[in-house]
Amino acid sequence: MSSHAHSDSPVKFQYHDIDQQNDTYIIGMWSFMVTEIMFFGGLFLIYTLYRLNYQGDWWLAHEHLSWQWGGVNTLNLLLSSLCMALAVRAAQRKDRTTVLILLAIVVGCGAIFMGIKYWEYSTKIADHLYPGPSFTQDPSIVHGANLNHAQLFYGLYFGMTGLHGVHVVVGMILISTLWRFWYKKKKIVTEDFIPTELIGLYWHFVDIVWIFLYPLFYLMPKPYTIGGGH
Repeated sequence: MSSHAHSDSPVKFQYHDIDQQNDTYIIGMWSFMVTEIMFFGGLFLIYTLYRLNYQGDWWLAHEHLSWQWGGVNTLNLLLSSLCMALAVRAAQRKDRTTVLILLAIVVGCGAIFMGIKYWEYSTKIADHLYPGPSFTQDPSIVHGANLNHAQLFYGLYFGMTGLHGVHVVVGMILISTLWRFWYKKKKIVTEDFIPTELIGLYWHFVDIVWIFLYPLFYLMPKPYTIGGGH
């Protein structure tokens, strides 16, 4: 049995060498990223088309969102991206202690993000702003917006931020697993920084999606006319 076939080797048995293995990792990750970009791109297109039609009502409906808490979450994710980038740099230097500290901070930032989102969702549900039969029939809750248009706004809000939240949780699981591998001194990460780099790439993508979601939902400019049609 060849040495690189050992279970703790950074090179797995199906690959000839580390370069072939890393090429496979990179191609696989970027293929996945392209599908993710196309998926979220379609959602952003849907958002854009509806917003162009219902600018006034959507602006009124968005007033119920807290741009302050959204801003806190944005800064939180920016901090997590910085820590992830520094963790990759530390992995390249094989600085295990620094990697462990930084990855733990990233997971902590993810937990804070999800905690704030849980609070935000809870307040919206309490005010009957969750799309469906129980959606509020009181226009004052959405600052006088057309209720159908407001429900569409919150449908996309819950849908798009919820899907983003799922990606955050997946990222936290991946980074926690990565942390465990570093803690256990697994050669697949300690002898090859590419797995750390690619998980970092995924986390940066998740953060970038939020950088778009935050202004689109929380920072809408006031339109010239209020009311988005019928």
